Amino acid sequence: MSVILPAGFGAVLFHEAVGHPLEATQVAIGTSLFTGKLGEKIASDVITLVDDGTIEGERGTSPYDDEGNKTQSTILIKNGVLKSYLIDQFNGEVLMKAKPNGAGRRENYRYAPTSRMTNTFIKKGKSTVQEIIKATKNGFYAKQLGGGQVDPFSGKFNFGVTEGYLIEDGEIKHLVKNATLIGNGIEALKYIDMVADDFKIDAGTCGSKSGMIPVTVGQPTLRVTKMIVGGE
Repeated sequence: MSVILPAGFGAVLFHEAVGHPLEATQVAIGTSLFTGKLGEKIASDVITLVDDGTIEGERGTSPYDDEGNKTQSTILIKNGVLKSYLIDQFNGEVLMKAKPNGAGRRENYRYAPTSRMTNTFIKKGKSTVQEIIKATKNGFYAKQLGGGQVDPFSGKFNFGVTEGYLIEDGEIKHLVKNATLIGNGIEALKYIDMVADDFKIDAGTCGSKSGMIPVTVGQPTLRVTKMIVGGE
């Protein structure tokens, strides 16, 4: 069914299922589903995904990465087309023959830097939230997400919904208890057909090969036309 995901923390789904597979750590050794797909269409036309380590005041911001390279704003996906990976020096220069783009990060000196996200977000669109709701004949509005699990190698996910409602004929109706979203984040990118003009960015901490690092995730409200919803 169609699912409307909330602005802000809703982006954690794409951080896990799409952001990590775009890190050179996975791309260079071929474990990412996006290896070798630069220039290919991997998402719907309304999706532009950016990683920007230069945004003033945000948790993932720093003037330089942990390899001494200047951080930058990197367009990862533009209008659905894969444009770039997140590249650190070792994976980029040694394994991929690609220039690093300020993505080499680590928790502290105990870890070797590797490619990581900073402030990662989907750019806002042109629809209003109300327009998206009204355009949804039968769907589900996940107003608040809870915890979840994502397999970064396959993109499969399941997320709990702490506040969610059925949408019928373009109107928010019944509260749904114990709802769960089930799907594949990589496939979900292709089924996003409406993106709102609101935008929210939320702070968090990301754990991976080079330790725990500060990040943010962000997105506008958006609609995915195909996703499994469980609940009562």
